[in-house]
Amino acid sequence: MSNTERVFKRLRRDRPMVSVTLRMPEDVLQELKRVAPALGHSGYQPLMRAYVGRGLRQDLARLEASEVHALVASLRRRGVDEATLEKALADAARASQASS
Repeated sequence: MSNTERVFKRLRRDRPMVSVTLRMPEDVLQELKRVAPALGHSGYQPLMRAYVGRGLRQDLARLEASEVHALVASLRRRGVDEATLEKALADAARASQASS
């Protein structure tokens, strides 16, 4: 699935939801409830979803960057020259920008 497809899927309001149980300190929950309206959320649960989503996107970006780094390192070990690697990375960056 492309990045664009993932973004559009995440933006759909009719995505299926699942209930989870999460234990956390009472004072943290009270602070979430206090902060949520100030940040424009209707309650603490949408705020928690926003926090989780933001952290997940950051971790996914780091993971994808790590995978690209590992691929480039592997190609270097196999003798692919730097000019070819740079061109391929530039092509991939352009394609990624065009799809987002």
